[in-house]
Amino acid sequence: MTRRALLLINRHARQGQNSQAIAQLQKLDLELITENIEDVRFLPEIIESYQNQVDLVIIGGGDGTLNAAVDGLVTTQLPLGILPLGTANDLARTLGIPKSLSAACQIIARGHVQHIDLGCVNGKHFFNVASLGLSVQITQRLTKETKRRWGVFAYAITAIEAMWRSRPFHAEIRLNGKTIQLKTIQIAIGNGRYYGGGMAIVHDAKINDQRLDVYSLEIQHWWQMLALLPALRRGRHTTSSGVRAFHAQEIEVYTRKPHPINTDGEITTYTPAHFRVIPRALAVLMP
Repeated sequence: MTRRALLLINRHARQGQNSQAIAQLQKLDLELITENIEDVRFLPEIIESYQNQVDLVIIGGGDGTLNAAVDGLVTTQLPLGILPLGTANDLARTLGIPKSLSAACQIIARGHVQHIDLGCVNGKHFFNVASLGLSVQITQRLTKETKRRWGVFAYAITAIEAMWRSRPFHAEIRLNGKTIQLKTIQIAIGNGRYYGGGMAIVHDAKINDQRLDVYSLEIQHWWQMLALLPALRRGRHTTSSGVRAFHAQEIEVYTRKPHPINTDGEITTYTPAHFRVIPRALAVLMP
């Protein structure tokens, strides 16, 4: 039976001008209602307006586009299909969805649905990782022009620039019945596995393991970060010197003054922050 899908393509995504998706999905027996997105802030209300007209939502864009849409997906509980048209595509990587547009369309057409967890911070849902500190500085410096020019390497280039200027800050973490005082340059809270252009929050993290993976990066000098980078890339940093790691289902973070929080590459809230995992929160079409 033909399924009806709402297809939302972010024209500002790195590959957002790619029109192949419409033709390929139609060949695969999907009836499409197409909306081209100029401002991702309106994605939740667009999704909600089609709630009773479609069987699923297909989003073409990167992690920022998906993050902007997630609240609408939670409200409607429509299954999500992903066309990875962004720069990093960390959620697609976590879910095993290939970069190939043709292969991604085939996955959507097969209709294999699995439920994934979502993270939530101060009422804002996220797929991959929420963080404060160094990663926020990277987000603030990571321009669209840099991403278009360098692709996924833009994250590494911008990270090196930000490391030179990063300064430790004091924070209080409350989790698993404990209160921990620390001085850190970054706190990261992961729901999925990948973030920041393919770095792993923890090597064995899964998006359906019903836990948050947390680490605090407690180094004193920028050059210590260079030594940590290979381990951070593989998610093997949790036993490294200068890294403190935890698992939790809920976590609270307090700072002396409000710090911005990055969710899936977008700054969306500030400390004080309450994080929690929501098990099996969303249905996704995946291999």
